[in-house]
Amino acid sequence: MLHFRFSTVLKAFSKAPLKRAFSSCRQKNWSPTLQHRCCFGSVDVRTGSPQLKALHAAAARSRTAPYAAPVRSYCFKTEGAAVDVDEQLKKDGVDESDKRRNPGILPSLEDLLFYTVAEGQEKIPAHKFLTALKATGLRTGDPRLKECMDTLKETLKKTPDGVTLDRHLFKKCVQSNIVLLTQAFRKKFVIPDFQSFTSHIDQLYEKAKKLTEGQVADYIPQLAKFSPDLWAVSLCTVDGQRHTVGDTKVPFCLQSCIKPLKYAVAVHDHATEYVHSFIGKEPSGLRFNKLFLNDEDKPHNPMVNAGAIVCTSLIQVMNFLKKMSGNEYVGFSNATFQSERESGDRNFAIGYYLKEKKCFPEGTDMTSVLDLYFQLCSIEVTCESASVMAATLANGGICPITGERVLSPEAVRNTLSLMHSCGMYDFSGQFAFHVGLPAKSGVAGGILLVVPNVMGIMCWSPPLDKLGNSVRGIQFCTGLVELFNFHNYDNLRHFAKKHDPRREGGDQRQLHFGPMDYESLQQELALKAPLWKKVPPTESDQDSSTTVVYRMDKVGE
Repeated sequence: MLHFRFSTVLKAFSKAPLKRAFSSCRQKNWSPTLQHRCCFGSVDVRTGSPQLKALHAAAARSRTAPYAAPVRSYCFKTEGAAVDVDEQLKKDGVDESDKRRNPGILPSLEDLLFYTVAEGQEKIPAHKFLTALKATGLRTGDPRLKECMDTLKETLKKTPDGVTLDRHLFKKCVQSNIVLLTQAFRKKFVIPDFQSFTSHIDQLYEKAKKLTEGQVADYIPQLAKFSPDLWAVSLCTVDGQRHTVGDTKVPFCLQSCIKPLKYAVAVHDHATEYVHSFIGKEPSGLRFNKLFLNDEDKPHNPMVNAGAIVCTSLIQVMNFLKKMSGNEYVGFSNATFQSERESGDRNFAIGYYLKEKKCFPEGTDMTSVLDLYFQLCSIEVTCESASVMAATLANGGICPITGERVLSPEAVRNTLSLMHSCGMYDFSGQFAFHVGLPAKSGVAGGILLVVPNVMGIMCWSPPLDKLGNSVRGIQFCTGLVELFNFHNYDNLRHFAKKHDPRREGGDQRQLHFGPMDYESLQQELALKAPLWKKVPPTESDQDSSTTVVYRMDKVGE
């Protein structure tokens, strides 16, 4: 545990960079009964080491000098010992004259991160840091960490053993991405206990893997070539935490999973009113490839073939898909395109029917639109890249691993609404009832699932049920919502208790404040829950109205 006593003076300090000294405060605001100043672990100075007892006595004596500089001590717990950070800084070469000039100086975020990972050692093996990083959900290949990883690689080449880093080298490597790394190691991401959460995901995956029902789609010959044993799940949170299990690197075609993405791009480019002058918003109650329009002679919605074909005439989509996936794998299967085209009689019939009813924008070449429609259905992704696309929708149109806004909030809101009501073919009502999340399935076996403000998930397994949805994918989505409170209406008061992975430990509320800069994070460390937990002041506090004790949990506890 990290323990601090704060006075109102800290509010001014918290607005300054962490490396700066803060103003002296009256000694009465620093109680000698405080257990310790900044520690990982819980140690009572009255029963602790001789060093801590001495510190306690010094603090008591200092109360007679109300304007004396406050005693500041920082320590972290190792196996069987509390190590003083002041001593550690001395070993690491901090100039004593600098400390005299700045008696209240705090360790920087880089220092705190080093001591967190090092656990009392003077050097950190690089693999230990990378393993700890992976446990938070971040990947070494995350575009946001590129500068850090490049510096780490070059720095290790220059070290004697090519493996370990001292504090100074470590700070050099992490300083370019320290805010993101601090958020990760202080469990400030949307899923704080990421390893615990992913262990549940793996269990759901294994349960669904045992299913053997369903048939691989064969009305498009190229799809029939996939093995029914393929099964993969990938997820990406709105903070860029990643987890994959199964055959997640095998490319497959999006097929109908492209429909909500096409619609989102159309609304982003042309706005809602224009797009829906050609396409309706209602579920059709019919098969996805029916030759049928609504009472206004429009396709019922953009999630059925007729609506998707019209939507295709409005967009340029490939660049958007690359941005939505954070520039991860997005390819094209020419064999599937040719197979789609040769077996696409019904879609040609729908196209001519739409042309007869004047459903396209004026001047549209219907055959060119159909070619583009088949091409878009033949776009290849992996589970991993598609999960980032889903996470971009969950994140309001901003790609979580690049920070780039790809889609407007209006486009995302409308897309999620239609995915919720129309995204799962003739199973849409049942899915909305039981799962309660926006999703879109495709006949290649994919299910693109969005948990708004939390994560995007792609499930893929080729065997389909009679309604055209992945058998294993449906089982996984159902199991996910049975275990976690992700259903849209699980947040009702007095509802049955489920796990909430957004709360640390699954019970206590975990607030999520989104991306921060250095100063904002420093203020967060000082003043906001859940990193700091307010505890009652002790009886010896002379001014309890301006004295507060906070606690910060160590990573992993």
